[in-house]
Amino acid sequence: MVRLTTAVVSFALSASALSLPPQVDQPDERARKWVGWKNIKKAFIFGDSYTQTGFDYTQAQPSAANPFGNPTYPGWTSSNGPNWVGYNASTLLTYNLAYGGATVDASLVTPYMPTVKSLKDQVESQFIPGYTGTSSKTTWNGDDSIFAIWIGINDIGNSYWNGPDATDALNTKIFAVISRLVDKIYNAGGRNYVFINVPPLDRTPLIVPQGETAVSLSKADVASWNNKVLDLAKTLKAKNNTNVWVYDSNKSFGEVMDNPASHAESARLKNTTAFCTAYQNGTPAQDTLVASCGVPVNQYFWLNNLHPTSAIHEVVAKGVADLLQAGPNV
Repeated sequence: MVRLTTAVVSFALSASALSLPPQVDQPDERARKWVGWKNIKKAFIFGDSYTQTGFDYTQAQPSAANPFGNPTYPGWTSSNGPNWVGYNASTLLTYNLAYGGATVDASLVTPYMPTVKSLKDQVESQFIPGYTGTSSKTTWNGDDSIFAIWIGINDIGNSYWNGPDATDALNTKIFAVISRLVDKIYNAGGRNYVFINVPPLDRTPLIVPQGETAVSLSKADVASWNNKVLDLAKTLKAKNNTNVWVYDSNKSFGEVMDNPASHAESARLKNTTAFCTAYQNGTPAQDTLVASCGVPVNQYFWLNNLHPTSAIHEVVAKGVADLLQAGPNV
């Protein structure tokens, strides 16, 4: 992760949505419980390096004057600029507990370092003590707050090579943990949930050079994971008074890699398959040009072998915002 500073950019609304089967469990009643995106005041966000900004829940809290709390915008990101969380110039107070390298549960999939805060840690050791019960850090309720989870990249990346029989069984255990964690958020009062599925890891510069077997195994594990995201969302929707969204990052990543002009936010991209080693650890500016790389860093889709630059993050941010604007899609 690279610490970066840049000016806040505006947050417009555009979309990429999933086609999901209609729900028959009291859809009208549930729809009436959504107060609308414009009335959401707080966002609690969980995930890994695609989402991390380096927020420390024990330090300065989000406020109208500083909606991200800490650190200085855009924080510690993996995108060489704002990530999808940072494309927000509104007064939405954002509590971003995501941590680079996170897996769901370190006892199931070991992260790259023992100090990494897993999704389980983010919920149980940070969110619950920091933002529920008698905590004085903030007040929130089920109507004015939203909870977003983007996780799975490291769980898959650290296990896909074991093959579908092993990873399907592992994913079942992992999603049982996610379900329990979501239940804890629900029991604390959370009622609005956004899940982002896993992008096509099989198309990353990390996996592609490993050959056809690695690509095939990774693609199968991603598909298994993303099916379980949908199942989790549908199960959660059946709970009383919940609103649920799923954003299909797998689809939007694929669209941009196939055709950068498919989204206005990514139209400037020139290279969607490789990365330049001169850029891989971050650059002084978002448009830094090293002659040997051919084009500036912000015209590469990939900053390094796993992390994309800000363009696709802006696509995701606007897609998620559009889903919220339109109302629950599960």
